[in-house]
Amino acid sequence: MKHQPAPGAKGPDISEHGQRVLSGVSLLTEDDLYLFNEGTHFRLYHKLGAHPLTFNGQEGTYFAVWAPDARQVYVVGDFNGWNRASHPLYHRAQTGIWEGFIPGVGRGSLYKYHIKSRYHGYRVDKTDPFAFYNEMPPRTASTVWDLDYSWGDGDWMEKRRARNGLDAPMAIYEMHLGSWRHVPEDGGRCLTYRELAPQIAEYARQMGFTHVEFLPVMEHPLFSSWGYQVTGYFAPTSRYGTPQDFMYLVDCLHQHGIGVILDWVPSHFPTDEHGPGFFDGTHLYEHADSRRGFHPDWTSYIFNYGRNEVRCFLISSAFLWLDKYHVDGLRVDAVASMLYLDYSRQNSEWLPNKYGGRENLEAIDFLRRFNKEVYQSYPDVQTSAEESTAWPMVSRPTYVGGLGFGLKWDMGWMHDTLQYMSHDPVYRKFHHNGLTFRMLYAFFENFVLPLSHDEVAHGKGSLLGKMPGDDWQKFANLRLLYGYMYAQPGKKLLFMGSELGQWREWNHDESLDWHLLEYERHSQVQKWLKALNQLYRSQPSLYELDSDSAGFEWIDANDALQSVTSFIRKGRTTGDIIVVVCNFTPMPRPGYRVGVPRGGSWMEILNSDAGEYGGSGLSKPERLLASDIPAHGRPYSLEVTLPPLAAVFFKTQEG
Repeated sequence: MKHQPAPGAKGPDISEHGQRVLSGVSLLTEDDLYLFNEGTHFRLYHKLGAHPLTFNGQEGTYFAVWAPDARQVYVVGDFNGWNRASHPLYHRAQTGIWEGFIPGVGRGSLYKYHIKSRYHGYRVDKTDPFAFYNEMPPRTASTVWDLDYSWGDGDWMEKRRARNGLDAPMAIYEMHLGSWRHVPEDGGRCLTYRELAPQIAEYARQMGFTHVEFLPVMEHPLFSSWGYQVTGYFAPTSRYGTPQDFMYLVDCLHQHGIGVILDWVPSHFPTDEHGPGFFDGTHLYEHADSRRGFHPDWTSYIFNYGRNEVRCFLISSAFLWLDKYHVDGLRVDAVASMLYLDYSRQNSEWLPNKYGGRENLEAIDFLRRFNKEVYQSYPDVQTSAEESTAWPMVSRPTYVGGLGFGLKWDMGWMHDTLQYMSHDPVYRKFHHNGLTFRMLYAFFENFVLPLSHDEVAHGKGSLLGKMPGDDWQKFANLRLLYGYMYAQPGKKLLFMGSELGQWREWNHDESLDWHLLEYERHSQVQKWLKALNQLYRSQPSLYELDSDSAGFEWIDANDALQSVTSFIRKGRTTGDIIVVVCNFTPMPRPGYRVGVPRGGSWMEILNSDAGEYGGSGLSKPERLLASDIPAHGRPYSLEVTLPPLAAVFFKTQEG
């Protein structure tokens, strides 16, 4: 990048190391500064941080950092022997920004900011909050880098609006990059971004998943935080490669027809000294009052959402991943912790808002602004909220009073369904409402049905381990759980390893148990997931009206005695219907009558009890003729044999 001097540029200063530090070289215009302080500059990654460029024929790096309460800021790095006095930056009056151009410092140079505060003699070395790349943890220096990359995903980007729409199938494979697969012949190390790219792209394509969702890839100091304690909001973790290596991974997935969603954490950040906390001797990024600025559960800082520059920082981070990394969606972590001032606090540990309520008005405004700006600039992506309460209109537009997310995780469905499935089938009839309650609220939001990483960690065991009964029943229950999830209205999300039927809970330090596929029952679970994805993606009635009550109709929600549910999924096209019947007991039910909306021929199109998936093979796919015997308030009915612990899908042969 070539650069001309800013108006009024000063001559060179000579440091004690003989390298020039040029003031007056700036990427920041007066408009940039105004918008930043106003809280409306959402592409700060073009301006702040470290940017290699050429000035007056000299190659070097322009540095800019926000530290309004610093008395002086220096750049220290491997280029000056980490000298804390040799390369001072220059203060841009009344903006809080320090900047300067250092010739000879280029791509790959390590650096930090040494900050002298105005207060208490505080001095500290800080990682650049806007760094594009950082040292491999546990080292904490930033690295001068660029984001140049030649993308090959033009076809995907042109067509992704249809693939990310609410009326499109979304079967999301959630994964943690560091523990999906290891390289045993190389000391059991994690795969790199470039090694992962062809493997995960081909695997997701073969399995039929539409999207991959990565647990946070942003730089984080503690591997065991799974990425949820972020210090580098603009940098993919260097554990697996460079920024361009991560771009290659996204590019490869796109070229295989797979969307990419990133977990993003604007709710809190760790207290590590090198991070954004207490950045310039003041609580710059976090709220100064610990009753609002410190999270007791995660012992981490909470952003000050009411500060204009902090809003710019966070939304700029979101825009970076959508802009420079071509990602198709952001899943916002721990939204509930942002919305409530008393979240996980005792009565004396929180401050009410100006109206005396528990709602965090500044966080609400931030989330609405975030969603409004994202959808305005990137209308073909989706944002989704992990919001675990009954906060209204999370996935409704801001102009009607909603938070503006495209999707919301249905944590209630996850909790109720897993609790129900954990019961011995003998007792399930007493908990039948655990299955049916969801339909009272299923269309209040645009839901994702998540069986995520949180359900197979923290001592909760694996999904298979949650299932009751002997081994055969455990696997049958697991297939039934997946079948029921795919039959329900809502987008689908499954954490890696669950498709293998892992016995043990997920361990971030180890690879998935791929060896289990040598055993038939486990390979059959994987085959069942593949069949579900294939059916789901091929039948518009299973996805087109996921967020519309017109897409669902109960046949019988009340057969608690036999622990059976039956319902209809409908597409936009008249007559595009699928009937789903689920038997949640190990008792076969021959001669079970199901009311259907039309006569004629019907066909079983998928059955979790089929022998190829490890089931009993009790019923065989055959042509069924609807009789004109009314049932469940419908003029026609089918007489079917319900297999044990099974989900069965039926469709008219004309449909």
